[in-house]
Amino acid sequence: MQKINNSIKITSIPQLYDVLPEHERLITDVLRQIITQTLHETCREKLSFNVPYFYVRRGICIIWPASIPRGGVKDLVLLGFWYGNKLVDDANYLTHGTNKQIFYRIYKSVHEIDEMAIRKLLSEAIVVDNQAVKLVFKFRLKEF
Repeated sequence: MQKINNSIKITSIPQLYDVLPEHERLITDVLRQIITQTLHETCREKLSFNVPYFYVRRGICIIWPASIPRGGVKDLVLLGFWYGNKLVDDANYLTHGTNKQIFYRIYKSVHEIDEMAIRKLLSEAIVVDNQAVKLVFKFRLKEF
């Protein structure tokens, strides 16, 4: 697998798709569709470190194809949840790895993607995002 040069700055999704190998592009595209369809207009997407990053108030999830450097991803495409440690993942769909906060799943093919499991985790991530904002607001009110 060929890694993309570190000095390249990807500024759009079409540009990202142009540099990815076909199998990574397909997985990335399917994951993006699931995320944007599930989160609708509540979610915003930006490219950060040359990969799609989704957030509402805080980070929700990230898609990191292995061809993009600095992600530590060795196999195909990673879907990571920023606050995965706070999600209810009864089915243990996500891998906990060594990071205490970010939980993830690595996909080697489109056929491995479980849309329902991802939608459930995304819905849970929105709840976690809303709770975090309420806690910050409540904490700031106590300061006064």
